[in-house]
Amino acid sequence: MSFNNLDALYRQVIMDHYKNPRNKGALENGNLVVDMNNPTCGDRIRLTMQVEDGKVTDTKFDGEGCSISMSSASMMTQAIKGKDVETAMKLSTTFSDMIQGKEYDDNGLDLGDIEALQGVSKFPARIKCATLSWKAMEKGLQEQ
Repeated sequence: MSFNNLDALYRQVIMDHYKNPRNKGALENGNLVVDMNNPTCGDRIRLTMQVEDGKVTDTKFDGEGCSISMSSASMMTQAIKGKDVETAMKLSTTFSDMIQGKEYDDNGLDLGDIEALQGVSKFPARIKCATLSWKAMEKGLQEQ
C-alpha cells in the first residue's frame, strides 16, 4: 500500500472514531473520574473508569474537542477496556512515544486503530490534542 493510500486510510479511521465514538458517555458505576482540558485549543474530557482488582473493567469518556482529541479518546477507551492496569500504562507509554515520532516498541501489544494517529507526530501543535485522554487515564490510574 502506498503512503498516500495509508494516509487516507488512517484519516478514515480517525474520522470514523470522531463521528461514531466508542465508549462515549458517562459510566454510572465508575470508581475513577478524571477531568482534564487543553487550554491552548479548548479540548476537554471527562474520563470515567471502573477499576477492580488491578483491571480496567469498564471505561467511558465525555467531552468536546477536535477530531484528533475525541477520536484518540475513543481509541484509548477501546484499547484499555478489559486490560490490567500495567498493560494500560504500557499502552500509554507506547502511544506517547509513537505520537512524538520516537522509535517505539509495541511490546507485543495490539495497538489496533491507535496506529492511525501516528501521523499526528508531524504536527507538534496537535500532539497535546491526541494525548489528552491518555494523560487523563494515566492520572486516574496513578491516583487510584
